[in-house]
Amino acid sequence: MSQADCAAVRVAPAAVDARLVLIAAIACGAIVANLYYAQPLVDLIASGLGIAPAAASSVVALTQLGYGVGLILVAPLVDLFESRRLLTVTLAAAALALALTAVSPSGGVFFAGSFLIGVGSVAAQMLLPIVASAAPEETRGQVVGTVMSGLLFGILLARPVSSVLADLAGWRAVFALSAALMLLIAVVVRAAVPSRRPQGGMGYGAFLASMPRLLAGHAVLRRRAGYQAAMFAVFSLFWTAAPMRLIEAYGFSHTMVGLFALAGASGALVAPWAGRLADRGLTYPGTLAALGLASLGFTVAGADGWLGVAGLLVGAVVVDVGVQLNMILGQRAIYGLSAEARGRLNGLYVAILFLGGAVGSTLVSPLMTAYGWPGVAVVGAALPLATFAFAVFDRGRD
Repeated sequence: MSQADCAAVRVAPAAVDARLVLIAAIACGAIVANLYYAQPLVDLIASGLGIAPAAASSVVALTQLGYGVGLILVAPLVDLFESRRLLTVTLAAAALALALTAVSPSGGVFFAGSFLIGVGSVAAQMLLPIVASAAPEETRGQVVGTVMSGLLFGILLARPVSSVLADLAGWRAVFALSAALMLLIAVVVRAAVPSRRPQGGMGYGAFLASMPRLLAGHAVLRRRAGYQAAMFAVFSLFWTAAPMRLIEAYGFSHTMVGLFALAGASGALVAPWAGRLADRGLTYPGTLAALGLASLGFTVAGADGWLGVAGLLVGAVVVDVGVQLNMILGQRAIYGLSAEARGRLNGLYVAILFLGGAVGSTLVSPLMTAYGWPGVAVVGAALPLATFAFAVFDRGRD
């Protein structure tokens, strides 16, 4: 353990403020929801701004791209600058980007705003390591799990919320209201989050250059990021293909698909429990259980020909529980690697798992075209099984 790590342990509080954890959970959910508001509104936005159908999907892709860029270039700055000021500036930037999209006169302006929304939304990935650093080692997993449960609810509720708001007040109102919400969160977070002043002395170029060294130097980071990249590929594979299956095979409307998606919210309930599991030193068996659950969930969903919609519903819940369990176990493990580099470690971890999610989404169209839903289910069940086999034979147990 480095001297900085030892110092961090010595000054750690006896217990983290429950109010801070609740505020962080709500804030992270609201912030990360910005990444998903546009997904069910693509058609409305495209028609309202005269965007060509072939370019409409860029509305979502640019937000995700901005988030990926922010994870590498912006989120790790929590290791370099004072926490309150950094969060305030980042949330203000997210609010401005949301306001820009709300008043966009053209597709080009909206695309620019979408990219900047993604960059500003990495505030959630700044807040998480800040709160984790405020928690003592013995309960850090539980704290991370609780905050992550809020983040996951934000992801799952964003689409139905934006759909309802767009029906009531138009798509521009979704982004305008979220801009106001980001400003409110900036004020609340600034008052609640403890000031954290990392040691200075490192320029931005050297700071970025340290990230590949962190990845190369920490086998736990590589292992946990690899596991979760595979799991996030499974998550994206399921939630991209399942709506297609529900619409084509069962005649679901988009509203009904949105209600079905709420079933995934149950996966967020496992997050605090997963954190406690990690705090008890059960990361390795928990990982094997998570991988097994994801495979089992996709197997049940693939049997919907016999089980009907119930098979898809049960499969959705089990897949989400497995994915979220593994996510929390991974974050708990990487936060213990270095107190002074938690922002960079978290940025690398989330960026890598998002790459896995992109791969999963990309596989859906060719698999559905060539093999239909059964082909998707086979790949979805096989991927966590392959990862399970790697984990069994890997020497690492964290």
